[in-house]
Amino acid sequence: MKTHKALISILIVIFVSGILVFALPGDSKEKALREGTPLYFPTSVDFAGEPTPLQINDVKERLDRELLVNANLDATTVLIIRRANRYFPIIEPILAQNGVPDDFKYLAVIESGLMNVTSPSGAKGFWQFMPDTAREKGMEVNELVDERYHLEKATDAACKYILAAKAKFGTWTMAAASYNGGMTGLSKKIEEQKVTNYYDLGLTDETSRYVFRIIALKEIMKNPALYGFDILPGDLYPVIPTKNVEVDSTINDLTGFAVSQGINYKILKIHNPWLRDKKLLNPSKKKYEIKIPLSGY
Repeated sequence: MKTHKALISILIVIFVSGILVFALPGDSKEKALREGTPLYFPTSVDFAGEPTPLQINDVKERLDRELLVNANLDATTVLIIRRANRYFPIIEPILAQNGVPDDFKYLAVIESGLMNVTSPSGAKGFWQFMPDTAREKGMEVNELVDERYHLEKATDAACKYILAAKAKFGTWTMAAASYNGGMTGLSKKIEEQKVTNYYDLGLTDETSRYVFRIIALKEIMKNPALYGFDILPGDLYPVIPTKNVEVDSTINDLTGFAVSQGINYKILKIHNPWLRDKKLLNPSKKKYEIKIPLSGY
């Protein structure tokens, strides 16, 4: 009798649990149904057309780690996917114009999450440039203007670095790794270890994970449903149409300038984060293009 009652109790628990699972909304139900099942793992991957040697155990396991980590950073990964719909259309044509593979847009993803963030070391923007490196690549960096926050110019500067690294190391994968480890640092590792392939090099933990993080985000963002992300078209952040207003003189009051363009100061700064003050001094008559949203701001 006790055994019979215990069996009935177990069946009731299973039945109620099933009801609860199917009562969960979208993502929660998906995760509950997937709990205890292996995370999807691709049979083959590549970076910029260069195959990743998944037949090597540590390579496969390093990718597995990054897929697991990023597939379980739920809110962070969802926000990145939503932002990409707005910012990839800006980044992609600049990469193409420079002859840089499209996969490098995912490098910007892991550098900044597609936000104008500041690192503890002082690197800024989507592409995380340090001040001196930014100036070397032709960007203006001072108290009033910081073009590390100018997405188009920063992307173009990143392309210059990537192309130089590709010319030095011979592969796009190594060029990507050098964005984190530095060209000098990577060259030293090559000299010490007598190998030139990223997947054969023993590197610092951060650089060792770097390309795998790029590949993992690429796989998840291209196939979100396979990794448990139920993203609807309406969830994606839209591209906001803008016009460029050219200025070649000092603007003493950016608030007044914004109002003259039919917007407010907050909106002006959202679309032009490279303007770092409430004014734009321009004694040299340099030409700047300021973005003004046309709608949906």
